[in-house]
Amino acid sequence: MNPLRVLTLRGLGLVLVGAATIAGGYQLGQRDFVVLGTLALALPLLGLLTVARTPRIVTHRRALTPSRIPAGAEAQVLLQIANSSSVLPIGGLLVADSLPVLLGQEHRFAVGYLGPRGTRDLSYRIRAQMRGRFQIGPLRLWCTDALGCVRLPRALGPATTLLVTPPVVPLPESPLTRGSATAAENPTRPMSGAGEDDVLPREYRRGDDLRRVHWRSTARHGQLMVRREEHQWRDRSEILLDTRAAAHAGAGPGSSLEFGVSATASIALHLLERGNEVRVATPEGELANGRAQDVLDALTLVREAPAGAAPAVSSLRGGAEALSIPGASGRGLLIAVLGALDAADTAALARERGTTDRTHVALLCGRAAWSEPAALQRSEEALTNAGWTVLRADSVDELARVWPQPPIRPGSRGGTT
Repeated sequence: MNPLRVLTLRGLGLVLVGAATIAGGYQLGQRDFVVLGTLALALPLLGLLTVARTPRIVTHRRALTPSRIPAGAEAQVLLQIANSSSVLPIGGLLVADSLPVLLGQEHRFAVGYLGPRGTRDLSYRIRAQMRGRFQIGPLRLWCTDALGCVRLPRALGPATTLLVTPPVVPLPESPLTRGSATAAENPTRPMSGAGEDDVLPREYRRGDDLRRVHWRSTARHGQLMVRREEHQWRDRSEILLDTRAAAHAGAGPGSSLEFGVSATASIALHLLERGNEVRVATPEGELANGRAQDVLDALTLVREAPAGAAPAVSSLRGGAEALSIPGASGRGLLIAVLGALDAADTAALARERGTTDRTHVALLCGRAAWSEPAALQRSEEALTNAGWTVLRADSVDELARVWPQPPIRPGSRGGTT
């Protein structure tokens, strides 16, 4: 440790004045000057000795509430600073949490005096405007002696992870999902028929639920028989998110890529809540397939595909192939959340529409990197003629307005008579 790097301006001044006074005292033969210079020089060194052990006895705990937030929301950081020594007090303690630039400026706290086994609770709030995984910490602390001559910096403890997910907007019920399993329709369909005599039982196995025992078959076969498990029939929807760097424009929360990520998250959660299985793919391949949290986590960390990527990535072909996996059950949707398209991209999507009879939906962003305004109109017309349902939106809030809604029936509330 270099003592000169931890001296404050006051401490550095005392060192220089002390050294000059000692040198002058020797030159002039004045012993008192030498004593005064030695005292001035000793004060910062004594201060350094008093705070040298302080970082070793400072401990802390950090907690985030919550540890997962959507972009634009706030999280609270709770800090507890403690003195682990039962004898030595701590004085002049200043602490700050290291924060990424996207989370704003770091918050500094003057803890001041902390007695033996003493603790101090601190808290502050952070707001994240961009999705991503952010590291909060490590804790930085500065220990200052009583005279303010020395400030000893230290980094303490590991960082804590804050996950900021894409913003999601609720979508209305839509004719697009009509026929999909919803909360009002049980998405499970039993293998047995409707009548009691149509049940296909099997032998009892250890661990089977006794509530599934089929007593009529048990009496007939002379051994314990249970009903077979229900087979899950669920609609399977697939979403293609265009992440090509050349297809998007803008930066930060207002970029077309961030709109695409938020729109994909909103649509995926909308379909999952209605009993769909959802797969999400990008031009680089499959991104997520599973629960809502898995989809959100994957979309939180997705990045633009670089401009020099493979041809399959730069032309949307990789994403289309990732969604063309056979074996999907039900009548789910195929949704493409797109950036700017050229003629080759539009033709590839039109061909994809002809490979299946599922409902195809294309979401176009007007703020993407279109070569000219007419290019957006040409792509929209070509996809519509190919059988796609084409939607246009410039923000995730606008998505809820353009999302297809069922027509209002005459005589219903809010309708016309």
